[in-house]
Amino acid sequence: MGIRGTTWTRAGLAAGALVLTALVTETASGGTGTVSGSELKRDAEAVHATGATGVIAAAEDEEGRNARARAGVADLDDDAPVPHDAYYRVGSDTKTFTAVVALQLVAEGTLDLDDTVERWLPGLLRGNGNDGTRVTLDNLLRQTSGLADYTDVLFADPAELTPESYLESRFAEWTDEELVAVALTEPPYWRPDADDPAGETRWGYSNTNYLLAGLIIEAATGNSWEREVHERVIEPLGLDHTLTPGTSAYVPHPTASGYTRFPGVDELTETTLAVGGGPDGGIISTTADMNTFLRALMDGTLLEPEQLAEMKRTVPAEEFGGPGTGYGLGIAWAPRCGDDEGLWFHGGTSFGTISEGAVTDDGSAAASAAVFTMSLDERQTEQDTATRALIDHALCE
Repeated sequence: MGIRGTTWTRAGLAAGALVLTALVTETASGGTGTVSGSELKRDAEAVHATGATGVIAAAEDEEGRNARARAGVADLDDDAPVPHDAYYRVGSDTKTFTAVVALQLVAEGTLDLDDTVERWLPGLLRGNGNDGTRVTLDNLLRQTSGLADYTDVLFADPAELTPESYLESRFAEWTDEELVAVALTEPPYWRPDADDPAGETRWGYSNTNYLLAGLIIEAATGNSWEREVHERVIEPLGLDHTLTPGTSAYVPHPTASGYTRFPGVDELTETTLAVGGGPDGGIISTTADMNTFLRALMDGTLLEPEQLAEMKRTVPAEEFGGPGTGYGLGIAWAPRCGDDEGLWFHGGTSFGTISEGAVTDDGSAAASAAVFTMSLDERQTEQDTATRALIDHALCE
């Protein structure tokens, strides 16, 4: 599940009618130049109307103008609004951070996009037709490796997606190597061409790819992927509200409770606590910090021109974001502002929280949102559509 990188506890599981007893919305003054506070408020309320318990959103542009909005409540047992500055798990938006670190190491000559998994992690990627000599760093970051997704293996049986299973496993810890081993119990969907693996254009989302990318970063630097992200991205950009929680199951305050609607269960389950998230989905942040990060990525602050251009080279990935979508190195592009105008984005899902965001091609404007409800059924589509509409309205002329 989760073409957008559903991240759960490292072994855990995480999804009816929903009745809210209160609705509180509020906006800050100002706008991005393409959205007003009232428009953002309207769109946040539209997301809330799909059944989300709480929503926050923020948008900003290069002139320093910003807008923010919220709708719903921070917890179903209280009528307090969601804090504007709430921390939340960004899920697979973490992948963009990991890709930035890898590309900085490429620029420094420590890594090369043509490096194979076998070079840095000898013997790890073997068995059931998996071959580390035919998977490069480029394949991992661009999701063209063909490797099975460990989450698909862990959650292959929908009957195991229950509130009880979540409660039993929310504090369980798995290492990245253990999760890679889970993925390797399945054969790859394809193997990149042995003569030109980085030229592969077949695309398939796999969280396993980014576990391996993180392990390569650690092998190449001698440091944890968390330390590299902090020293190369979080600290230089002053992202004071962005962190990697390690094995902690808690999100810092202020935050909001996350809720999951499990298959076949009408009631929402509170799923805020969960151990989990490595280089494929472990970061916690805020909408303001995410906007700062996305703008710094696209305006060239974080990457040299050659590496940014490589990040923006995409392969077709319409199943990720609809018609015209292409996936680059840890980020995707889609024509969401018209046939020729598009946005760069990723997105992420974790226990009861959906992260959405996007940025213009030059980094002049960005918008981010967090929705504190996830439904493991068809109702999620309506919520996601409304959330992406919020982002598009904020950024498209």
